Amino acid sequence: MTSFETAYTEKRMNADEAVALIKSGENIAMGMALSEPPALLAALARRLEARAVSGLKLWYFHSMPGAAETVLRYELLDRIQPHCMFMGPIERELAKRGEVEGRKVVNFVPVAFSDAPALFERHVDLDTCLVVVSPMDRHGYFSFGTNNDYASTAARTAKHTIVEVNPQMPRVFGDSMIHISEIDALIEHDVALHEVPTKEPSEADHKIAKIVADMVPDGACLQMGIGALPGIVCEHLKSRHDLGIHTELLSPGLVELIDCGAVTNRRKNTFPGRTVFTFALGNKRMYDLIDDNPAVNSHPVNIVNDPRHIAKNPGVISINATLEVDLTGACNSESLKGRQYSGSGGQLDFVRGARASKGGRSIIATRSTTRDGKVSRIVPELTGAVTTPRNDVDTIVTEFGAARLIGLSAEERAEALIGLAHPDHREDLRLAARQRALID
Repeated sequence: MTSFETAYTEKRMNADEAVALIKSGENIAMGMALSEPPALLAALARRLEARAVSGLKLWYFHSMPGAAETVLRYELLDRIQPHCMFMGPIERELAKRGEVEGRKVVNFVPVAFSDAPALFERHVDLDTCLVVVSPMDRHGYFSFGTNNDYASTAARTAKHTIVEVNPQMPRVFGDSMIHISEIDALIEHDVALHEVPTKEPSEADHKIAKIVADMVPDGACLQMGIGALPGIVCEHLKSRHDLGIHTELLSPGLVELIDCGAVTNRRKNTFPGRTVFTFALGNKRMYDLIDDNPAVNSHPVNIVNDPRHIAKNPGVISINATLEVDLTGACNSESLKGRQYSGSGGQLDFVRGARASKGGRSIIATRSTTRDGKVSRIVPELTGAVTTPRNDVDTIVTEFGAARLIGLSAEERAEALIGLAHPDHREDLRLAARQRALID
């Protein structure tokens, strides 16, 4: 038995024993998405139920059903306080229920995704990190697999790191490894990774996807956001040549471009020949493709989302979504009806990185209205946070066309954006623009 195997045996325990290391009042970082450790969270929930621990602060992005069924159960939130940096449906439902009872149960922490590692390194006194990893190799290393993001930093910053070893977690190359000597405890849990169902695209989505895809030339370096639209855009790009991928999120649509040969990564200046991502979420086919694949690398989010790093690649095309665009071009991609709906994520990082890339372009897409057509997403003024300032916005796309705003005056921007709105709302927008002295 090697020294690594001996250390593995010494640190292996069951989930209840592992979470017994967590004390009341601790700051805990939880892996996001697929790196959220279900067995450890279930054990921690049992400790919370028994009131064996309290006063915990739980820091994370993007929770999954496993957390909703364990540590994010409403009845436990007097003992554990969610400090969420990206609100999802789980947090929105908890917040809504808390408001009815006059309680603040979810703490939203505004932070750019790229700044999450610095948050844990410099501003949060992190006691424990809970995360999923792939099995240990013969050299004593585990891989963070689908989720490098902030997990790799949190695991090394926390006073104690407890990992859940899942043989179904892919082993991923890049700066994605943690050694047995760096962890304090481990458990083993073989469970299938969560798969995200494909959303049914609307007619407007198909129109937008075609407009966006026509802006992507051969040799472009792609970043895609989340949602139904990226998958449709990728369908249109299968005939392209020598595409590259440098993206925050690796999704099934991008993997299909790798599969069909449209992606070679040969024109990239950073990590040439390799697809780069910081977290992956999709289906089993995608998880299998990235497993033990030297052509696919993951790196921490402060590297992947650094605009200076992004811009080193030529022809970066960044494609993201938004909730509303005002008549000057500013985008709110995280608030709905004045309430926090999601988070800023990495949108602004890639907007800036793509704009600074030679031959690059940042595209922000939205349907012109809500699904029922009653509310315009082109608005006189934003109703929530400014995720991407007007000074940074490059190109806006709706099903009615595209407008590149760089270099346009306020009047020209307003006219262009009104032209992207649904015809039913254009007259009201024109009136609002006149009232704001944006147009004559």
